[in-house]
Amino acid sequence: MFHILFPTLTIGLALFLVVIELLWLATGDDLYFRLCRFWTRLFAINFGVGVVTGIVMEFEFGTNWSHFSSAVANVFSPYLYFEVLTAFFLEAGFLGIVLFGWKRVRPGVHFMATCFVAGGAMLSACWIMAANSWMQHPTGYYVQGGKFMAQSYTSVFTSLHFLVHAAHMILAALETSAFAVAGISAYFLLKGAYIPFYRRSMGVALIMAALFAPLQVYLGDLNGRQVFRYQSAKLAALEGHWETNERGGAPFSVIGMPDMEREKTLFEITVPNGLSLLVTHTLTGRVIGLKDFPIQDRPNAPAIYWSFRVMSGIGFVFLAFMMWAALLWRRRRLFDYGPFLWTAVVIQPLGWVAVETGWLTSELGRQPWIVYNVLRTSEGSSPIPSGNVIWSLALFLMIFVAIGGSYLYYVIKTLVNGPDLSSPIPPLQMPISMKVLMSGDEREEKP
Repeated sequence: MFHILFPTLTIGLALFLVVIELLWLATGDDLYFRLCRFWTRLFAINFGVGVVTGIVMEFEFGTNWSHFSSAVANVFSPYLYFEVLTAFFLEAGFLGIVLFGWKRVRPGVHFMATCFVAGGAMLSACWIMAANSWMQHPTGYYVQGGKFMAQSYTSVFTSLHFLVHAAHMILAALETSAFAVAGISAYFLLKGAYIPFYRRSMGVALIMAALFAPLQVYLGDLNGRQVFRYQSAKLAALEGHWETNERGGAPFSVIGMPDMEREKTLFEITVPNGLSLLVTHTLTGRVIGLKDFPIQDRPNAPAIYWSFRVMSGIGFVFLAFMMWAALLWRRRRLFDYGPFLWTAVVIQPLGWVAVETGWLTSELGRQPWIVYNVLRTSEGSSPIPSGNVIWSLALFLMIFVAIGGSYLYYVIKTLVNGPDLSSPIPPLQMPISMKVLMSGDEREEKP
């Protein structure tokens, strides 16, 4: 939960950098160059902390989940290996050019490096989501001597479950980052600092958010249907749905309190046939209830019931906010209407809340399976005393507090210092052409 905060911003901010650097190359507007330099600093801080926290997770497969690692290594490990070999090396290899190459390479080469870093971030997410998707919906394997053996590594990538699962996560990162940039920009507009700079920054972020917000709602619907198809127990738990209506027509629980002992959802407000309509697109679709599953195979209904509603609720908040933004844009009040700017500041962290609750829904909903319907979580853990886990977890929590505190210090310091409006701008010929994009201006600036 701590680590995912940083890849989320890395993925989204990398694409934001690609967009504003492309705008600089296409228009020659110096303000876009200043935007690139400023947001690249924040990207670098975030990327560094993401790498550090990610290494911890790699070690956990061996320390906390040794039986799982031993059983699934032949299938699971290559996804992590190729993530490092392709995506991470691509990011890390070109990051130096992005950070320090403004005066050392031509503008077109620098833009290409930015694209490689952004592409590496998204490719990394795809490999990780492939590994997780295999745990959620295992395919392309057979079991021999208690070991999972690979039959087809590509079967995961051709699965609709993976495609929707990965797209939902990547778009969540893009949407979270767009609202983060918009919220930060709105804060400084309220303070009256660097008005042209943050107007432009917020404008680009809101245009991106206008694309991401409705698409994420659509992908959320697709993801729900994949859960209905492959993980019926998870769907029943996150919807508080207990009884299977053999005639079809499952109600949608708007709000309530699932009770695992009583096997019912208390204080429930429902929409008749709503759940059937959502997951089968018919009013009479049959949805399996949680009572049809053995008690030991049921996930924690209250936990994922509420985590799912927080996640989906935030998605609709973002969609409503963008509708408000469109109305203010038509009235030419987008950057000076105080209530709107304050709302942008307040909802800025909600993207991360949605990501966290989304992962809680996904991972808690898979329980009690570490590989769905094949290997139980209790069978995958390491044979170590619980006391060892407690003190090592406590140590990591202290380390993460220190890392998180340092991260916030440098991010806030960068924001307080503001954009650099005095550094020299690399020469750029206008109008842009493919020749200029690839070769740049022949004049060289002296160090």
